[in-house]
Amino acid sequence: MKIAIAGLGTVGAETARQLIHHHDQIAQRSGMTMTVTAVSARDANRDRGFPMDGIAFEQDPVALASRDDVDVVVELIGGEDGPALDLIEAALANGKSVVTANKALLAKHGARLSAAAEDAGLALAGEASVAGGIPSLKMLREGLVANRISRISGILNGTCNYILSTMETTGRDFDDVLSEAQALGYAEADPSFDVDGIDAAHKLALLTAIGYGVVPDFDAISITGIRSVSAVDIAAAKNFGYAIRLLAIAENHQGAITASVQPTMVPLSSGLAKVDGPLNAVAIDGEPIGSVIAIGPGAGAGATASAVLADIVDVATGRAAPFFGAKADTLSTASASNTGDICRFYLRLTVYDRPGVLADVTAVLRDHNISVESLLQQGRADEGVNGTVPVVLTTHDTQSPSMLAAIEEIKKLDAVTAEPTVMVISGDAAHHDES
Repeated sequence: MKIAIAGLGTVGAETARQLIHHHDQIAQRSGMTMTVTAVSARDANRDRGFPMDGIAFEQDPVALASRDDVDVVVELIGGEDGPALDLIEAALANGKSVVTANKALLAKHGARLSAAAEDAGLALAGEASVAGGIPSLKMLREGLVANRISRISGILNGTCNYILSTMETTGRDFDDVLSEAQALGYAEADPSFDVDGIDAAHKLALLTAIGYGVVPDFDAISITGIRSVSAVDIAAAKNFGYAIRLLAIAENHQGAITASVQPTMVPLSSGLAKVDGPLNAVAIDGEPIGSVIAIGPGAGAGATASAVLADIVDVATGRAAPFFGAKADTLSTASASNTGDICRFYLRLTVYDRPGVLADVTAVLRDHNISVESLLQQGRADEGVNGTVPVVLTTHDTQSPSMLAAIEEIKKLDAVTAEPTVMVISGDAAHHDES
């Protein structure tokens, strides 16, 4: 099998190195000799740790699709449109299977591209697009194929998980830890896709599509990032028996699907609370399996290249299944659930430190039939009555629409001086058994 790789960043270069340096081992395990015959990158002369002898270089990545010495195109350029999309479309049109790690592209164009691959008798593989080294798509599509999936949840962004777990262990605030993550290479110079939840939502769209047999719908996902999470929230969560993680969750409510990415308080005793640093986790609830969770590296050269290589071997051996498990033309359009989730909430307010403020807040919650479980005011304002203090509270189970309506009313109170921070509380800190 002759392979072309477009994009020789950390993942592309590692994939090429593995194919070249471990050529014999991969051939023995797959029963197929695999050769890198062509590559494309911005710089032809940069040393990437493997010999370029005998490997053709194309400045234009789309040119790889029409080469006679290429059977499979590996797209590692990135971006939901542009050269990455042009290359994949051209490769399929020229009778070449495709392996990609591009979650944004698959979330937007995956159904159409998968249909094109199926019509042409080709493979479109993208295990590396979700959770790096964790075989999450294969687990959901193949290992759990006979299960009726009720819930898909996970920690799908290593950058956010590193920031939140470091804030937890050090007591430092978001901006400080983000700067450290950028210095360590865990966060980009522009971290928006990560910390604003976009990256995790692209991945959740793909997991949802496979788990529920629907067309991926990124726009239907409710997304909240972690920028508003402060050291106050981390400390309060720990005081209540929780850790804060950015969770991606999709649930099936009698055929209607809800999907969200948001900071969530999870019990300190839970498996997800123990996932720290840049690790990822994918948890599946279904019948008859019950619950299963997979934890591992979600990004990085080695983890992502491992998934890319697994896809290449599947294509070579004819094991590559349709990307969404079912054929693309059988995917349905998901109907959104409008029942309103029932859950507990955490709320942090910044308010003027003066009499009657807490009574005003709790009155609004009472009017929306929301019962307060616990309330904590942390200290007094140094500036006296004109200063502000943080107030944190947790609620008993309540309907999400009721909570959202109450927050809009609380924001209008004169004593509230900043945008409230709201998080869902998952499970029970005292006797949580999800792991």
